Order: sequence, then C-alpha cells, then structure tokens
Amino acid sequence: MKTLIFAASAAMLPYAALAHDGMAVTDAYARGANPKSGAAFMLLENHRKVDCTLSDVASDAAERVELHSNSEVDGVMKMAPIPDGITIPAEGEELLARGGNHVMMMGLKAPLEDGQSIKMTLDFGECGTEEVEIPVDNQRSGDSAADDMGDHQHGHEDH
Repeated sequence: MKTLIFAASAAMLPYAALAHDGMAVTDAYARGANPKSGAAFMLLENHRKVDCTLSDVASDAAERVELHSNSEVDGVMKMAPIPDGITIPAEGEELLARGGNHVMMMGLKAPLEDGQSIKMTLDFGECGTEEVEIPVDNQRSGDSAADDMGDHQHGHEDH
C-alpha cells in the first residue's frame, strides 16, 4: 500500500510544480470610482525564470479595460494608459496599487458594488494568460497618499 501511495504522490509532483511555474495573481480587489468607472489592484508574481509582460487585460464588466499609471505633474495626479504593458521581472513581482500602476475599467456595464466579483483575463503574452475573479471592495483603503481615483484627471470619456 505504501508503494502505491508513493507512486501516486510521485506522479502528481510535475502537476504540483506547474501550479507554481508561471504567473500568479494574489490579493486582488476592485473599486468603483463612480457608476461608470473603476479600477482593479493586485500583486502579480512571476515564478518563471524569464521576464513576463502584462500586455492586455479584458473583462466583460466594462466597455474598455486598460492598463494605467499615475504620475504627479505640477502637483496634480494624472492618469495615463500604459501602451507597452507592465513587465514583471523573472522570479519577481509587481504591485498594481492605488496611486500607481493599475487596471482601469471605463464604461462599466453596472456599478461595482461590495460583495460582487468581476472576471478578468490577464494576458502575459508568451507567458500565457490568467483568468481571475476579483472581489469588489469599495471600503478597502489604499497605501498611498494618492488613493482616491475620483480625484485624478483621467483624460478619458466614459461611454
């Protein structure tokens, strides 16, 4: 019996290793800035030995989903799309956080309400895609002084 258990365990080892041999998304949450726009934040962990770039994000929750960054220009926080994606270094991580890089959702099909979740597909190009379900948590406080997305100038019109 011990031989059978050992053999079954050994056979499963490659599958367990695959579960940690790619991109992982942790601590994800979404917030609504207003009824038509919102953002998602998360920690992206790269378990590969090569850099991976998050190049695209898709969700049925909004008409447009884009990678955005925040920067301060003349004392005013400005938000802009990230056209070349976000690179996560080999065996490293990248935090998508309020006041920094994040996923922006414009033209929400319904306001983001606490307790709901939204599905997103993160496209890491040659490193594959990750399907994630992100809980909505409008009450969660951020870590930076530039927390409130509602105060940022988006430069985009919601549809």
